[in-house]
Amino acid sequence: MDKVNSSSSNHHSSFITSFDTPIQRRGTNCVKWDECDDPDVLPMWVADMDFATAPCIMEALRRRLEHGAFGYNIVPDSFYKAVAGWHEHRHGWHIEHKWIQYTIGVVPALSAIIKGLCQEGDGVLFFTPAYNCFFSSIRNNGCRTVELPLTWHAGEERYTVDFEQMERTIVEQDAKLFLLCNPHNPACRVWTREELQRMADICLQHGIIVVADEIHCEFVDPALGYAYTPFGTVADAMRASGRQLSYVVANAASKAFNIAGLQMAYIICPSAEMRQRIDRAININEVCDVNPFGIIATTAAYTREGEQWLDEMVQYIQQNYATFRRMLKDAFPQLPIARLDGTYLAWVDVSSLPLSSERIAAQLRSNHKVWVNPSEMYGSKGFLRVNLACPRSQVEEATKRIIAGLKDVIENG
Repeated sequence: MDKVNSSSSNHHSSFITSFDTPIQRRGTNCVKWDECDDPDVLPMWVADMDFATAPCIMEALRRRLEHGAFGYNIVPDSFYKAVAGWHEHRHGWHIEHKWIQYTIGVVPALSAIIKGLCQEGDGVLFFTPAYNCFFSSIRNNGCRTVELPLTWHAGEERYTVDFEQMERTIVEQDAKLFLLCNPHNPACRVWTREELQRMADICLQHGIIVVADEIHCEFVDPALGYAYTPFGTVADAMRASGRQLSYVVANAASKAFNIAGLQMAYIICPSAEMRQRIDRAININEVCDVNPFGIIATTAAYTREGEQWLDEMVQYIQQNYATFRRMLKDAFPQLPIARLDGTYLAWVDVSSLPLSSERIAAQLRSNHKVWVNPSEMYGSKGFLRVNLACPRSQVEEATKRIIAGLKDVIENG
Protein backbone atom coordinates (compact mmCIF):
# COMPACT_ATOMS: atom_id res chain seq x y z
CA MET A 1 0.00 0.00 0.00
CA ASP A 2 1.29 3.47 -0.87
CA LYS A 3 2.21 5.65 2.07
CA VAL A 4 -0.25 8.48 2.72
CA ASN A 5 -0.10 11.26 5.28
CA SER A 6 -3.28 11.03 7.32
CA SER A 7 -3.02 14.53 8.79
CA SER A 8 -5.93 16.69 7.65
CA SER A 9 -3.65 19.72 7.53
CA ASN A 10 -1.64 18.19 4.71
CA HIS A 11 -4.34 17.50 2.14
CA HIS A 12 -7.48 19.17 0.90
CA SER A 13 -10.62 17.97 2.64
CA SER A 14 -12.53 16.68 -0.37
CA PHE A 15 -15.33 14.59 1.15
CA ILE A 16 -16.94 16.87 3.76
CA THR A 17 -19.72 17.90 1.39
CA SER A 18 -20.69 14.28 0.82
CA PHE A 19 -20.78 13.59 4.58
CA ASP A 20 -23.16 16.54 4.99
CA THR A 21 -25.42 15.35 2.18
CA PRO A 22 -28.32 13.17 3.37
CA ILE A 23 -28.93 9.88 1.53
CA GLN A 24 -32.52 8.71 1.16
CA ARG A 25 -32.29 5.27 2.77
CA ARG A 26 -35.90 4.87 3.83
CA GLY A 27 -37.73 2.59 1.43
CA THR A 28 -34.58 0.73 0.37
CA ASN A 29 -35.11 -2.28 2.69
CA CYS A 30 -32.61 -0.70 5.07
CA VAL A 31 -32.66 -2.20 8.58
CA LYS A 32 -31.82 1.12 10.21
CA TRP A 33 -34.53 3.13 8.46
CA ASP A 34 -37.20 0.58 7.47
CA GLU A 35 -37.38 -1.52 10.64
CA CYS A 36 -39.76 1.09 12.07
CA ASP A 37 -43.14 1.63 10.43
CA ASP A 38 -43.35 5.26 11.54
CA PRO A 39 -41.74 7.44 8.83
CA ASP A 40 -41.31 10.32 11.29
CA VAL A 41 -38.89 8.45 13.56
CA LEU A 42 -35.23 9.42 13.23
CA PRO A 43 -33.13 6.23 13.59
CA MET A 44 -30.03 6.75 15.75
CA TRP A 45 -29.82 3.16 16.96
CA VAL A 46 -28.10 0.34 15.04
CA ALA A 47 -24.38 0.86 14.29
CA ASP A 48 -24.77 1.59 10.59
CA MET A 49 -23.52 4.81 8.98
CA ASP A 50 -25.66 7.10 6.85
CA PHE A 51 -22.75 8.03 4.60
CA ALA A 52 -22.11 6.85 1.06
CA THR A 53 -19.01 4.70 1.02
CA ALA A 54 -15.65 5.90 -0.33
CA PRO A 55 -15.59 6.87 -4.04
CA CYS A 56 -12.73 4.42 -4.69
CA ILE A 57 -14.96 1.58 -3.49
CA MET A 58 -17.87 2.77 -5.62
CA GLU A 59 -15.66 2.84 -8.70
CA ALA A 60 -14.25 -0.63 -8.05
CA LEU A 61 -17.77 -2.02 -7.60
CA ARG A 62 -18.94 -0.36 -10.84
CA ARG A 63 -16.13 -2.02 -12.76
CA ARG A 64 -17.04 -5.40 -11.26
CA LEU A 65 -20.75 -4.83 -11.94
CA GLU A 66 -20.07 -4.19 -15.62
CA HIS A 67 -18.67 -7.70 -15.94
CA GLY A 68 -22.22 -8.99 -15.54
CA ALA A 69 -21.59 -12.46 -14.05
CA PHE A 70 -21.81 -12.97 -10.31
CA GLY A 71 -21.18 -16.62 -9.58
CA TYR A 72 -19.12 -18.27 -6.87
CA ASN A 73 -15.81 -16.58 -6.17
CA ILE A 74 -12.39 -17.57 -4.94
CA VAL A 75 -10.66 -15.06 -2.67
CA PRO A 76 -7.58 -13.88 -4.57
CA ASP A 77 -4.12 -13.17 -3.23
CA SER A 78 -4.76 -9.45 -3.73
CA PHE A 79 -7.28 -9.56 -0.86
CA TYR A 80 -4.74 -11.00 1.57
CA LYS A 81 -2.10 -8.52 0.43
CA ALA A 82 -4.53 -5.64 0.94
CA VAL A 83 -5.42 -6.74 4.49
CA ALA A 84 -1.81 -7.35 5.51
CA GLY A 85 -0.56 -4.17 3.84
CA TRP A 86 -3.23 -2.02 5.45
CA HIS A 87 -2.52 -3.20 8.98
CA GLU A 88 1.24 -2.88 8.55
CA HIS A 89 1.06 0.63 7.09
CA ARG A 90 -1.76 2.10 9.13
CA HIS A 91 -1.38 0.30 12.45
CA GLY A 92 2.19 -0.96 12.55
CA TRP A 93 1.16 -4.60 12.83
CA HIS A 94 2.98 -7.16 10.70
CA ILE A 95 0.65 -9.98 9.63
CA GLU A 96 1.68 -13.07 7.70
CA HIS A 97 -0.66 -13.85 4.79
CA LYS A 98 -1.18 -17.39 6.08
CA TRP A 99 -2.63 -16.02 9.34
CA ILE A 100 -5.67 -14.59 7.50
CA GLN A 101 -8.96 -16.48 7.11
CA TYR A 102 -12.09 -15.04 5.55
CA THR A 103 -15.77 -15.29 6.40
CA ILE A 104 -19.00 -13.34 5.90
CA GLY A 105 -18.97 -11.08 8.95
CA VAL A 106 -17.35 -10.38 12.30
CA VAL A 107 -20.23 -11.87 14.31
CA PRO A 108 -20.11 -15.15 12.31
CA ALA A 109 -16.33 -14.99 12.78
CA LEU A 110 -16.68 -14.71 16.56
CA SER A 111 -19.18 -17.58 16.63
CA ALA A 112 -16.86 -19.78 14.57
CA ILE A 113 -13.89 -18.91 16.78
CA ILE A 114 -15.81 -19.77 19.94
CA LYS A 115 -17.11 -23.00 18.39
CA GLY A 116 -13.65 -23.96 17.20
CA LEU A 117 -11.68 -23.14 20.33
CA CYS A 118 -14.11 -23.88 23.18
CA GLN A 119 -15.83 -26.94 24.56
CA GLU A 120 -19.50 -26.93 25.49
CA GLY A 121 -19.91 -25.41 28.94
CA ASP A 122 -16.69 -23.39 28.82
CA GLY A 123 -16.81 -19.92 30.34
CA VAL A 124 -16.22 -16.95 28.07
CA LEU A 125 -15.23 -13.73 29.85
CA PHE A 126 -16.13 -10.29 28.49
CA PHE A 127 -16.59 -6.75 29.77
CA THR A 128 -20.05 -5.25 30.26
CA PRO A 129 -21.68 -3.17 28.94
CA ALA A 130 -21.05 -5.30 25.86
CA TYR A 131 -22.07 -5.46 22.23
CA ASN A 132 -25.31 -7.45 22.41
CA CYS A 133 -24.17 -10.16 19.95
CA PHE A 134 -21.45 -11.21 22.38
CA PHE A 135 -24.15 -12.72 24.58
CA SER A 136 -25.79 -14.66 21.74
CA SER A 137 -22.53 -15.78 20.10
CA ILE A 138 -21.40 -17.31 23.38
CA ARG A 139 -24.71 -18.94 24.30
CA ASN A 140 -25.45 -20.22 20.79
CA ASN A 141 -22.24 -22.22 20.94
CA GLY A 142 -23.12 -23.86 24.24
CA CYS A 143 -20.73 -21.78 26.35
CA ARG A 144 -21.28 -19.79 29.54
CA THR A 145 -21.30 -15.99 29.62
CA VAL A 146 -18.90 -14.68 32.27
CA GLU A 147 -19.57 -10.96 32.67
CA LEU A 148 -17.11 -8.50 34.18
CA PRO A 149 -18.65 -5.04 34.65
CA LEU A 150 -16.40 -2.15 33.72
CA THR A 151 -16.02 0.57 36.36
CA TRP A 152 -17.84 3.78 35.43
CA HIS A 153 -16.34 7.05 36.68
CA ALA A 154 -19.15 9.55 36.18
CA GLY A 155 -17.00 12.54 37.11
CA GLU A 156 -14.35 11.61 34.55
CA GLU A 157 -16.97 10.33 32.10
CA ARG A 158 -14.88 7.23 31.48
CA TYR A 159 -14.76 3.48 32.08
CA THR A 160 -11.81 1.56 33.48
CA VAL A 161 -11.04 -2.11 34.13
CA ASP A 162 -10.74 -3.55 37.63
CA PHE A 163 -7.86 -5.90 36.86
CA GLU A 164 -7.90 -7.55 40.27
CA GLN A 165 -11.58 -8.36 39.78
CA MET A 166 -10.78 -9.61 36.27
CA GLU A 167 -8.31 -12.11 37.68
CA ARG A 168 -10.67 -13.19 40.45
CA THR A 169 -13.50 -13.68 37.96
CA ILE A 170 -11.36 -15.84 35.66
CA VAL A 171 -10.48 -18.10 38.58
CA GLU A 172 -13.91 -18.20 40.22
CA GLN A 173 -15.84 -18.70 36.97
CA ASP A 174 -13.23 -20.96 35.33
CA ALA A 175 -13.12 -18.90 32.15
CA LYS A 176 -11.33 -20.43 29.16
CA LEU A 177 -11.56 -17.56 26.65
CA PHE A 178 -11.56 -13.77 26.92
CA LEU A 179 -13.66 -11.92 24.33
CA LEU A 180 -12.26 -8.40 24.05
CA CYS A 181 -13.81 -5.46 22.20
CA ASN A 182 -10.96 -3.16 21.12
CA PRO A 183 -12.00 -0.32 20.80
CA HIS A 184 -14.96 -0.98 23.03
CA ASN A 185 -18.58 -0.79 21.91
CA PRO A 186 -20.58 0.71 23.58
CA ALA A 187 -18.25 2.16 26.24
CA CYS A 188 -16.34 4.29 23.68
CA ARG A 189 -12.97 3.27 25.16
CA VAL A 190 -9.81 2.85 23.13
CA TRP A 191 -7.73 0.64 25.38
CA THR A 192 -4.17 1.84 25.93
CA ARG A 193 -1.18 -0.39 25.27
CA GLU A 194 -0.62 -0.56 29.04
CA GLU A 195 -4.19 -1.75 29.63
CA LEU A 196 -3.95 -4.33 26.85
CA GLN A 197 -0.64 -5.55 28.25
CA ARG A 198 -2.22 -6.01 31.68
CA MET A 199 -5.08 -8.00 30.12
CA ALA A 200 -2.59 -10.10 28.17
CA ASP A 201 -0.45 -10.81 31.24
CA ILE A 202 -3.49 -11.98 33.22
CA CYS A 203 -4.70 -14.20 30.39
CA LEU A 204 -1.25 -15.71 29.87
CA GLN A 205 -0.94 -16.46 33.57
CA HIS A 206 -4.23 -18.35 33.57
CA GLY A 207 -3.96 -20.00 30.16
CA ILE A 208 -6.79 -17.97 28.63
CA ILE A 209 -7.21 -17.55 24.86
CA VAL A 210 -7.81 -13.92 23.85
CA VAL A 211 -10.23 -13.17 21.02
CA ALA A 212 -10.23 -9.49 20.03
CA ASP A 213 -13.11 -7.96 18.07
CA GLU A 214 -11.42 -4.92 16.49
CA ILE A 215 -14.07 -3.86 13.97
CA HIS A 216 -14.20 -0.31 15.42
CA CYS A 217 -10.43 0.16 15.19
CA GLU A 218 -10.54 2.81 12.46
CA PHE A 219 -12.76 5.22 14.39
CA VAL A 220 -9.93 6.71 16.41
CA ASP A 221 -8.59 10.21 15.83
CA PRO A 222 -4.91 10.51 16.84
CA ALA A 223 -5.31 14.31 16.86
CA LEU A 224 -7.35 13.90 20.06
CA GLY A 225 -4.55 12.00 21.77
CA TYR A 226 -5.94 8.50 21.35
CA ALA A 227 -4.26 5.64 19.52
CA TYR A 228 -5.64 2.24 18.58
CA THR A 229 -3.24 -0.52 19.57
CA PRO A 230 -3.82 -3.82 17.76
CA PHE A 231 -3.95 -6.55 20.37
CA GLY A 232 -1.80 -8.60 18.03
CA THR A 233 1.14 -6.21 18.46
CA VAL A 234 1.03 -6.77 22.22
CA ALA A 235 0.80 -10.55 21.91
CA ASP A 236 3.44 -10.74 19.16
CA ALA A 237 5.89 -8.74 21.30
CA MET A 238 5.29 -11.20 24.14
CA ARG A 239 5.92 -14.11 21.79
CA ALA A 240 9.19 -12.54 20.61
CA SER A 241 10.33 -12.56 24.25
CA GLY A 242 9.36 -16.21 24.72
CA ARG A 243 5.91 -15.70 26.30
CA GLN A 244 3.37 -17.58 24.19
CA LEU A 245 -0.12 -16.12 24.48
CA SER A 246 -2.83 -17.66 22.30
CA TYR A 247 -4.87 -15.02 20.50
CA VAL A 248 -7.19 -14.43 17.54
CA VAL A 249 -8.43 -11.16 16.02
CA ALA A 250 -11.66 -10.63 14.06
CA ASN A 251 -11.99 -7.56 11.85
CA ALA A 252 -13.50 -6.17 8.65
CA ALA A 253 -13.61 -3.04 6.54
CA SER A 254 -17.39 -3.18 6.82
CA LYS A 255 -17.92 -0.83 9.77
CA ALA A 256 -15.35 1.78 8.76
CA PHE A 257 -16.43 2.00 5.12
CA ASN A 258 -20.18 1.29 5.52
CA ILE A 259 -20.14 -1.90 3.44
CA ALA A 260 -21.56 -4.36 5.99
CA GLY A 261 -24.24 -5.52 3.54
CA LEU A 262 -21.52 -6.87 1.24
CA GLN A 263 -20.67 -9.49 3.89
CA MET A 264 -16.91 -9.80 4.08
CA ALA A 265 -14.74 -10.13 7.17
CA TYR A 266 -11.48 -11.74 8.17
CA ILE A 267 -9.86 -13.55 11.07
CA ILE A 268 -6.18 -13.18 11.96
CA CYS A 269 -4.62 -16.08 13.86
CA PRO A 270 -0.89 -16.88 14.04
CA SER A 271 -1.41 -20.46 15.33
CA ALA A 272 -1.76 -23.06 12.55
CA GLU A 273 -3.45 -25.50 14.94
CA MET A 274 -6.01 -22.89 16.04
CA ARG A 275 -6.59 -21.83 12.43
CA GLN A 276 -7.42 -25.41 11.53
CA ARG A 277 -9.99 -25.63 14.33
CA ILE A 278 -11.52 -22.27 13.35
CA ASP A 279 -11.63 -23.26 9.69
CA ARG A 280 -13.52 -26.41 10.62
CA ALA A 281 -16.04 -24.33 12.59
CA ILE A 282 -16.44 -21.86 9.72
CA ASN A 283 -17.40 -24.76 7.47
CA ILE A 284 -19.68 -26.35 10.06
CA ASN A 285 -21.49 -23.01 10.38
CA GLU A 286 -21.57 -22.68 6.54
CA VAL A 287 -20.20 -19.12 6.58
CA CYS A 288 -17.37 -19.72 4.13
CA ASP A 289 -18.90 -18.50 0.85
CA VAL A 290 -18.35 -14.78 0.62
CA ASN A 291 -19.87 -12.13 -1.62
CA PRO A 292 -17.73 -11.22 -4.67
CA PHE A 293 -18.54 -7.55 -4.09
CA GLY A 294 -17.26 -7.83 -0.51
CA ILE A 295 -13.86 -8.97 -1.78
CA ILE A 296 -13.66 -6.10 -4.26
CA ALA A 297 -14.87 -3.49 -1.74
CA THR A 298 -12.43 -4.50 0.99
CA THR A 299 -9.50 -4.51 -1.41
CA ALA A 300 -10.47 -1.06 -2.70
CA ALA A 301 -11.00 0.30 0.82
CA TYR A 302 -7.51 -0.63 1.95
CA THR A 303 -5.77 1.82 -0.39
CA ARG A 304 -4.39 5.36 -0.35
CA GLU A 305 -7.71 6.78 -1.57
CA GLY A 306 -9.68 4.77 0.98
CA GLU A 307 -7.46 6.02 3.78
CA GLN A 308 -7.91 9.67 2.86
CA TRP A 309 -11.71 9.26 2.83
CA LEU A 310 -11.54 7.40 6.17
CA ASP A 311 -9.45 10.05 7.90
CA GLU A 312 -11.85 12.80 6.88
CA MET A 313 -14.87 10.74 7.90
CA VAL A 314 -13.43 10.10 11.38
CA GLN A 315 -12.81 13.83 11.86
CA TYR A 316 -16.38 14.54 10.73
CA ILE A 317 -17.75 12.09 13.32
CA GLN A 318 -15.67 13.70 16.06
CA GLN A 319 -17.22 17.04 15.09
CA ASN A 320 -20.64 15.39 15.27
CA TYR A 321 -19.81 14.19 18.77
CA ALA A 322 -18.69 17.68 19.77
CA THR A 323 -21.99 19.07 18.46
CA PHE A 324 -24.04 16.43 20.27
CA ARG A 325 -22.11 16.90 23.50
CA ARG A 326 -22.36 20.70 23.45
CA MET A 327 -26.11 20.68 22.81
CA LEU A 328 -26.87 18.04 25.44
CA LYS A 329 -24.57 19.57 28.07
CA ASP A 330 -26.12 23.00 27.52
CA ALA A 331 -29.51 21.50 28.34
CA PHE A 332 -28.42 18.98 31.01
CA PRO A 333 -24.98 19.80 32.44
CA GLN A 334 -25.55 17.20 35.14
CA LEU A 335 -25.70 14.26 32.70
CA PRO A 336 -22.34 12.53 32.14
CA ILE A 337 -21.51 11.62 28.52
CA ALA A 338 -18.72 9.13 27.93
CA ARG A 339 -15.60 10.62 26.36
CA LEU A 340 -15.40 9.43 22.78
CA ASP A 341 -11.98 7.77 22.54
CA GLY A 342 -13.24 5.79 19.57
CA THR A 343 -16.29 4.37 17.73
CA TYR A 344 -19.07 6.68 16.50
CA LEU A 345 -21.40 6.05 19.42
CA ALA A 346 -22.40 8.49 22.16
CA TRP A 347 -23.03 6.87 25.56
CA VAL A 348 -25.17 9.02 27.85
CA ASP A 349 -25.61 8.40 31.59
CA VAL A 350 -29.31 8.88 32.42
CA SER A 351 -29.21 6.89 35.66
CA SER A 352 -30.12 10.01 37.68
CA LEU A 353 -33.46 10.38 35.86
CA PRO A 354 -36.70 8.97 37.31
CA LEU A 355 -37.20 6.25 34.66
CA SER A 356 -35.10 3.31 33.52
CA SER A 357 -33.07 3.80 30.36
CA GLU A 358 -35.32 1.21 28.70
CA ARG A 359 -38.44 3.26 29.42
CA ILE A 360 -36.71 6.50 28.47
CA ALA A 361 -35.71 5.03 25.09
CA ALA A 362 -39.27 3.80 24.54
CA GLN A 363 -40.70 7.24 25.30
CA LEU A 364 -38.16 8.96 23.06
CA ARG A 365 -39.23 6.72 20.21
CA SER A 366 -42.99 6.89 20.70
CA ASN A 367 -43.41 10.49 21.89
CA HIS A 368 -40.45 12.35 20.39
CA LYS A 369 -39.76 10.35 17.23
CA VAL A 370 -36.09 9.49 17.84
CA TRP A 371 -34.84 5.91 18.16
CA VAL A 372 -31.85 5.26 20.41
CA ASN A 373 -30.76 2.09 22.19
CA PRO A 374 -31.15 1.56 25.95
CA SER A 375 -28.20 0.04 27.82
CA GLU A 376 -30.24 -2.91 29.09
CA MET A 377 -29.62 -4.65 25.76
CA TYR A 378 -25.88 -4.37 26.45
CA GLY A 379 -26.03 -5.92 29.91
CA SER A 380 -26.06 -2.63 31.83
CA LYS A 381 -28.52 -0.09 33.20
CA GLY A 382 -28.92 3.66 33.13
CA PHE A 383 -27.44 4.66 29.74
CA LEU A 384 -28.53 5.50 26.21
CA ARG A 385 -26.48 4.70 23.09
CA VAL A 386 -26.76 7.18 20.20
CA ASN A 387 -25.33 6.59 16.72
CA LEU A 388 -23.62 9.76 15.44
CA ALA A 389 -22.49 8.46 12.03
CA CYS A 390 -24.82 10.58 9.94
CA PRO A 391 -25.03 14.09 8.45
CA ARG A 392 -24.66 16.85 11.05
CA SER A 393 -28.13 18.19 10.35
CA GLN A 394 -29.51 14.81 11.43
CA VAL A 395 -27.41 14.84 14.60
CA GLU A 396 -28.70 18.30 15.45
CA GLU A 397 -32.35 17.39 14.86
CA ALA A 398 -32.05 14.11 16.78
CA THR A 399 -30.36 15.87 19.70
CA LYS A 400 -33.17 18.45 19.85
CA ARG A 401 -35.67 15.59 20.07
CA ILE A 402 -33.63 13.82 22.75
CA ILE A 403 -33.44 17.04 24.80
CA ALA A 404 -37.21 17.53 24.53
CA GLY A 405 -37.77 13.91 25.52
CA LEU A 406 -35.46 14.08 28.54
CA LYS A 407 -37.13 17.28 29.70
CA ASP A 408 -40.44 15.46 29.47
CA VAL A 409 -39.05 12.58 31.55
CA ILE A 410 -37.75 14.97 34.22
CA GLU A 411 -40.98 16.96 34.39
CA ASN A 412 -43.53 14.17 34.08
CA GLY A 413 -41.70 10.91 34.80
